[in-house]
Amino acid sequence: MGPLSASCCTLHITWKELLLTASLLIFWNPHTSAQVTIEAQPKKVSEGKDVLLLVHNLPQNLAGYIWYKGQIMDLYHYITAYTIDTEMIIFGPAYSGRETVYSNASLLIQNVTQNDTGSYTIQIIKRGDKTNGVTGHFTLHLDIPKPSISSSNLNPREAMETVILSCDPDTQDVSYLWWINGQSLPISRKLQLSENNRTLVLFGVTMDTAGPYECEMKNPVSSSRSDPVTLNLLYGLKVSTISSSYTYYHTAEVPKLSSLTDSHPLAEHSWLTDGKFQQSAQVFFIPQITKTYRGCYVWFIHNSVTEIGRFTSGPLHGRKGAMPRSVYL
Repeated sequence: MGPLSASCCTLHITWKELLLTASLLIFWNPHTSAQVTIEAQPKKVSEGKDVLLLVHNLPQNLAGYIWYKGQIMDLYHYITAYTIDTEMIIFGPAYSGRETVYSNASLLIQNVTQNDTGSYTIQIIKRGDKTNGVTGHFTLHLDIPKPSISSSNLNPREAMETVILSCDPDTQDVSYLWWINGQSLPISRKLQLSENNRTLVLFGVTMDTAGPYECEMKNPVSSSRSDPVTLNLLYGLKVSTISSSYTYYHTAEVPKLSSLTDSHPLAEHSWLTDGKFQQSAQVFFIPQITKTYRGCYVWFIHNSVTEIGRFTSGPLHGRKGAMPRSVYL
């Protein structure tokens, strides 16, 4: 929509002479027969796009209009004005160079930014009437882009580290909501929200607080939710077991010992016999031994990230050597 014919100048018109207001939330005035309303076109506007604040139901016998940023009608918040008789446009201190007022009182804002969100007030000047009119208020909201979650630490050690999650971007005039496992956050001393809910603190992250997390941003005209984020929780060693292929074995048989533990990242397994390193693996095939052999094995497991390690040992006998069926650490 292009501007109607209007010439711009720097003519000084006393702003106090233009005190008659109208906007979206209407208060009735006995001198008017219809409400003055303001409509945003489009209703949802994205950052970088243009929006037109279109004024409806203007009263008769008009002299001009003034637009203000906010609800306070003073010189500091004065954006621009239009005088009908002279077709002049006057710019105020709050003019950014991207606003255009039309002869029908509507205001075009080009290349909208986050700073443009918030309240707008229009003052409508009637001839011979400097004090009466209709008053109201309009609030501009931007269409919310898809948010994202940033983390102070994506790889926390279980029950040892605190993590701070942030819902980005930091935007004014929006509400922030958080979800875990698709549900609203439970009440827990392990979880703490900031004053505006934009950041979420996780104290001593455990399995039940590792996620997945989603954040949502909302305003009166739109809402958007982030992709889920799950923390890569580092833990272990949990319950560890060692078992053998035989409860008893004979000479010439090659029994094996198998180890299992719950750990992330995977634990390192080491096997020794008679104090000598044999191999690093979860399964250890015991070398062929003689009838008279007497010795022992040692199993060592270690998580290099959590720095937790454990070991166990047992006897090896050459004739009907008894092997533990299962050992728990």
